[in-house]
Amino acid sequence: MRTTTPEKLVQLQKNPSNIRNICILAHVDHGKTTLADALVASNGIISQRMAGKLRYMDSREDEQTRGITMKSSAISLAVQKETQEYLVNLIDSPGHVDFSSEVSTAVRLCDGAVVVVDVVEGVCPQTHAVLKQAWLENIKPVLVFNKLDRLIMELKMDPLEAFFHLQVILEQVNLVTNELFTTEIMAKTSNQIDGTGQESEEAGSHDWTIQADDEEEERNIFFSPSQGNVVFASAYDGWGFTLNHFADMFSKKLGIKKEVLQKTLWGDFYLNSKTKRIMKGAQSKVKKPLFVQFILENIWAVYESVSVKRDVVMTEKIVKSLDLNILPRDMRHNDPRVKLQAIMGQWLSVSRAVLDVVVDKLPSPLEISEDRVEKLMCSQGQSFLSFPKATQQLKEAFVACSTSDNSPVILFVSKMFPVERKMLPQFKQRPLTETEIQQRREQARQRHLEKMSANSNVVDEKVVDKDGKSLCVVEGAVRVGQSVDTTSGAQGTRSQLSRVSDLFLFYLWARKLEHMDEIPAGNILGLGGLENHILKSGTVSSTVMCPAFTDLYFDASPIVRVALEPKHAGEMGHLVRGLKLLNQADPCVQVLVQETGEHVIITAGEVHLQRCLDDLRQRYANIELHASSPIVPFRETIINPPKMDMVNEVIQDQPIKTAKTKEFEDDEEVIETGLVETYTTNQKCCIRIRALPLPDAVTNLLEEHVKLLQTLNRFNKAKIYGQSSDVKDTVLEALNNLKSSIDKAFTEEGKSWAGFVEKIWAFGPKRVGPNLLVNQVEGYNRPSVWDFKGSERVFRDFDNSIISGFQMATLAGPLCEEPIRGVCFVIEKWEYSDMSYARLARLSESESESKLNEDDSVALSSSLEKSAIIEEEDEKCDDSDQDKDSSEEVKDIVKTQRRKEYGPFSGQIISCVIAGCRKAFQTRPQRLMVAMYKCNIQATSDVLGKLYAVLGKRNGSILEGDMTEGSQIFNVVATLPVIESFGFAENIRKKTSGLASPQLVFSHWQVLDVDPFWVPTTEEEYLHFGEKADSDNKARQYVNAVRKRKGLKVDEKIVEHAEKQRTLTKNK
Repeated sequence: MRTTTPEKLVQLQKNPSNIRNICILAHVDHGKTTLADALVASNGIISQRMAGKLRYMDSREDEQTRGITMKSSAISLAVQKETQEYLVNLIDSPGHVDFSSEVSTAVRLCDGAVVVVDVVEGVCPQTHAVLKQAWLENIKPVLVFNKLDRLIMELKMDPLEAFFHLQVILEQVNLVTNELFTTEIMAKTSNQIDGTGQESEEAGSHDWTIQADDEEEERNIFFSPSQGNVVFASAYDGWGFTLNHFADMFSKKLGIKKEVLQKTLWGDFYLNSKTKRIMKGAQSKVKKPLFVQFILENIWAVYESVSVKRDVVMTEKIVKSLDLNILPRDMRHNDPRVKLQAIMGQWLSVSRAVLDVVVDKLPSPLEISEDRVEKLMCSQGQSFLSFPKATQQLKEAFVACSTSDNSPVILFVSKMFPVERKMLPQFKQRPLTETEIQQRREQARQRHLEKMSANSNVVDEKVVDKDGKSLCVVEGAVRVGQSVDTTSGAQGTRSQLSRVSDLFLFYLWARKLEHMDEIPAGNILGLGGLENHILKSGTVSSTVMCPAFTDLYFDASPIVRVALEPKHAGEMGHLVRGLKLLNQADPCVQVLVQETGEHVIITAGEVHLQRCLDDLRQRYANIELHASSPIVPFRETIINPPKMDMVNEVIQDQPIKTAKTKEFEDDEEVIETGLVETYTTNQKCCIRIRALPLPDAVTNLLEEHVKLLQTLNRFNKAKIYGQSSDVKDTVLEALNNLKSSIDKAFTEEGKSWAGFVEKIWAFGPKRVGPNLLVNQVEGYNRPSVWDFKGSERVFRDFDNSIISGFQMATLAGPLCEEPIRGVCFVIEKWEYSDMSYARLARLSESESESKLNEDDSVALSSSLEKSAIIEEEDEKCDDSDQDKDSSEEVKDIVKTQRRKEYGPFSGQIISCVIAGCRKAFQTRPQRLMVAMYKCNIQATSDVLGKLYAVLGKRNGSILEGDMTEGSQIFNVVATLPVIESFGFAENIRKKTSGLASPQLVFSHWQVLDVDPFWVPTTEEEYLHFGEKADSDNKARQYVNAVRKRKGLKVDEKIVEHAEKQRTLTKNK
């Protein structure tokens, strides 16, 4: 029977100090949804008997079928503790790595988190991920050790073994927390380095220790049962407890203070039976710890009597001693699990234990820290003090969480989800009155008469009406119909400000929505009417001075692409509308239209892809779709000449030349390997480009600091256009640290790379990629990209054209038009055959641009400068006693420049740089880079052989395979190419009979150490591979597959080595 009504929740919403916004985080299959069922059952929404079986928070059909959560869902629960009533807004989040973006949206809305850990599997990869997400969002977690029943029934541990096993897992969780804490402290102390770059060893080490100890005591970041932030539970059996419950029970029996028992029940303490005192050193004196003696042995006794021995007499004694009131039908039930759940659920209710910890240990919205407010309002590259005063004053509104009419309304939209119009409260069906029934009968009769009298056929179009909803957290009281400003997107992106007045408010009840007229600050709600204003996430406020909140942290990036088309061409409009809804509803998916016109979605993994396709077919587009085979990205790179050939023989002579490198032997533009000199089409400009493989350390640094490079790019762009840019000192210091790290990596690589960091011209592609353009042009002292001072910057004409050509060249490599990675392009020569021509060409282009922009001042200045150049040429001609009229000749040059078929001079330079970079790249040994998954698998020793066989067949590599302490489970960590991963999870479950299930997350890019253009050349290679060399060349296969998909030319023969063969019917 439901114990909570909407009217009661409305009353609880008005007291922010008694509100708890929490989310449940865990690895997949660790019991989040089962625990949520138990909490929901405490409010009478579902039966206690169905908790754990119904999976109430999994409202989607595919979630119920697969048995995993795919979408975050929210519900509100009322909690009664002593005389106080609390409102708990609970969000159940997914644990699968493909849906980690849903976890990010849930964590942003909450003030606390319940982290669930399976005591058998221990700390898993997603446990690391969710703890990191909670740490980055500055929310406080509590820990739940789930599935303790498996230690009894499956692993057959005795209480003492289980105690030591729990200690090990708790240490592992605290170790992860300590790593996060140490990283943050080290980042803070690094800001205290003095101007010389040296840190005082004595002061630095002493201050670091004091600061670390102070913060640790202040924040209580670690988990400990003695502090009351750890719950021991079996959510499926419906029981759970904290030390507080048993401390209260045994303090009366033993006559020991409750506070003393609270501190000593967990740890190396035992009870001296003679003195009745609690002593330390249970392990050294071979005594039972208090946790084993008073807690675990009692729980083990219940399981042994009910489930193992099925001793009716002992069970009745236990029920009587615990003073429990068990229904007779439960005591007579044939299934011992039902009897066990009835006893343990009444003795140690898991919902009561968890909700008590949530109420006592997790903060309310009023306790939000100022540090978290500043992190929400300003990004890493911006100072909070740089905001206007009106914006800075909003920080006080955050902390106060006021609901008065004068307080500003601030909401964060973390995600969008579509709801069918018929599911909204205002459109739900209700019983009709007699008058309404008569009116509808008359309307139906009129429609029937009109239909019979109509002369033409009417075709009804099926319309799917969806209404966008957003999941928000509120600062200030929001009301129906209130006018607010919305900002779509986060900081650092192109945001759009718009005004909205027709808002609808809903309270979230998992599978249902309740219509509300007003919702005060500190609550989680649904907001309708924003589907045309916000894409994925955004900020809603009653004041325009509120900045867009910082973007969400996503642990898994989308990497798997699929092209979509409707089964019937006439339904393309439905597909486009469906893709628009999918793009709004899924925070991780990316929807784009390629240059070929294909509609492509990019997802985080195979399971995520399948869910997106199901949503399009059944919810958003409602049409049949054709999906292409997954499109996996590759990268192109170059390497130093290999020292070993394909049969592992040392190459002693000159490097072996492949068919591709032989093409450039007679090319006049190729000076040597990796060095190319090219001319523009009109032969007026010469550019010499060298391609070098970038050191791995530098490439990794560039990939790890994309955000910093974006900040650097914005800073340089602002300096070029003379704009002011406020950047925090910490960001400038981070940029200096990045510069010194790159310089150190270059220095360690060798003397040939000395001084490269100061000569960096640009990063690419997209100005933030892992490739470098370096300036070594003699006589051109270009300002460094690391120049943060306000000095005036002077660039050579068409400097930006060189950068544009480099960006385009690195965006699409020569192998298969995939982005280039880890290559350094050095400009060694940049000369003009006629400098006046270059200057006039630049001025003519700027003049034409100014005419398009109708800027007369720019046109006038450029024409005056052009006249000065012409007069200068006249003087030169007079001095050399030339009879020609030079001014007329130069004017002819300008006119010809506009009419030449070569096009604008800037475009010629861009084309020249692109061609030069590609040719320099091709003269080096080329390699393809494949995306690699990190694969975490937990399996027993019985199926390890089958597991390794499946990995080997798909070109996977085993990194480690250690056994978990206290169990027979192996944790196998392997790498697997993304292109080989499709169907891997299903295949491995079939081979291992469901005993192993992998978790795949993108790890890194790996060079495929096979030349795509390799052919056998040495005697050993001919002996090993034969003259045909018809064995599989994986790199060549991948390159050809990508080129075919993109419609590029493929050098592939249908019949390469033709031979006469005998048929089966005629032996000829």
